Amino acid sequence: MTTISALNGTEVLARAEGLAELLTDSVHGGASIGFLAPLERSEAVAWWRARAAAVEAGALTVWVAHEGDRVTGTVGLALPDKANSRHRAELVKLMVHREARGRGLGRRLLATAERGAAAAGITLLHLDTETGSPAEVLYGSAGWTRVGAIPDYAATPAGVLHPTTVFYKHVGDSR
Repeated sequence: MTTISALNGTEVLARAEGLAELLTDSVHGGASIGFLAPLERSEAVAWWRARAAAVEAGALTVWVAHEGDRVTGTVGLALPDKANSRHRAELVKLMVHREARGRGLGRRLLATAERGAAAAGITLLHLDTETGSPAEVLYGSAGWTRVGAIPDYAATPAGVLHPTTVFYKHVGDSR
């Protein structure tokens, strides 16, 4: 059974190895999430460990999906620190392990982040994702509004520039 829970900074550090395995699996599977392949495990562990301080400071919220001790997915919300933008957050690093795909876990993680944002008083979420990716289909089918695509915005794990689609979604009570 898959469980989804929010992590604190200490838990991010404790789960860094499992989170790193998920990150490397995602990158090596072709997900354009900010890293180039091949992604070394040590680099992925260091990246996750560096996120722990942001989680502790309240600048980042991370949820992890796990089956026992095995991390099968994650999603985060990056929270802005400016007074005029505290009503919004960026959805970041929605990842599902290749072995756990096709069972609705991505949709569950997305819904968890949306509910968590609304509970925290966030009323607007935004994200960017690789144009033409399965993630783009997920966001569209989950009620996110497509703003448009930016050409040559990010490189795929293979280093090829690719367009990125920007989405937003209202959550919670925005009035």
